[in-house]
Amino acid sequence: MSRFTGSTWKVSRRLGFSISETGKELKKRPYAPGQHGKRRSKPSDYGLQLAEKQKVRFTYGVSEKQFHKTFLEARQLTGVHGENFLKLLESRLDNVVYRLGLAKTRSQARQLVNHGHILVDGKKVDIPSYRLQPGQTIALKEKSQSLKIVVEALESQFNPVDYVNYDKDKKSGTFVRYPERNEFLSEVNEQLIVEFYNR
Repeated sequence: MSRFTGSTWKVSRRLGFSISETGKELKKRPYAPGQHGKRRSKPSDYGLQLAEKQKVRFTYGVSEKQFHKTFLEARQLTGVHGENFLKLLESRLDNVVYRLGLAKTRSQARQLVNHGHILVDGKKVDIPSYRLQPGQTIALKEKSQSLKIVVEALESQFNPVDYVNYDKDKKSGTFVRYPERNEFLSEVNEQLIVEFYNR
């Protein structure tokens, strides 16, 4: 299955979950597409597990193949499987570019990485799934700093997370550390995703 490129607003409403983490998608129409307020039947355990998986997959904008591969990699790490899985997704380069406020959406952040605008420790990295290690620096190429999507993103009100740091003077950021579980995607129950893949 390829990476999803359709309307994230419709997906957010269907899942009852803000993929952008802003809540904007659910404010106007808090019900699922086509439902118009009708009560839906209670989902099965499988339905709940699938919905939780889709929430996270669509949030990070990755293909099913990449998503499952990351899930298997997390299994090899010490600690809680589900938490490790989310932390691996959170340390993706495209996600950290988004977390730094260099793009308004993860889709835009992925575009910046794909098109070679991003430097990691001074070297161009054009792989969105590149996994950052704590302490690594992320910067825009000098000629990319005036890109419209970057300027608009940096001018917008943005609430950065504590595990990344952006230096406006140096125009670069740092992936300071891996996040604690309570610092991101607090509405997600990752154990349901573990159960989905362990069926």
